[in-house]
Amino acid sequence: MDSIYWLAAIIILLLIEIFTLGLASIWFAGGAFIAFILSLFTDNLMLQIVAFLIVSFVLLYFTRPVAIKYFNGKRLKTNYESLEGSTGKVLETIDNFNGTGVVLVNGLEWTARAYEDSEIIKEGKKVIIRNISGVKLIVEEESEGI
Repeated sequence: MDSIYWLAAIIILLLIEIFTLGLASIWFAGGAFIAFILSLFTDNLMLQIVAFLIVSFVLLYFTRPVAIKYFNGKRLKTNYESLEGSTGKVLETIDNFNGTGVVLVNGLEWTARAYEDSEIIKEGKKVIIRNISGVKLIVEEESEGI
């Protein structure tokens, strides 16, 4: 009887994966498949559950990074992700202590903070976007040698 439940779990998990395409439930479908195979040979439900958990988490841990690399490799970065590493112009002096700073990037004004708290970046300077925290750009002044 356990075989039917594992088979149902496989089908449900595969359907979830098909509809979401998020590489989230496929690993558990693999674990359910192994538990299904085990259920054909033994009635020990605890052994089946342990096998399901171990196989699911091993698949999740070892194969997910590889799968994401190959399946999501062509994913386009969203608006804010594409800003990291790009440059902008300081429109208002960036001073973390006083909470001021505005940068112009791709024609849009962004609130900005300096990468180093003690750094003050004057208006008109060119900056590199190092990170994004919430809706604020974390920037550092572009050195002359770059």
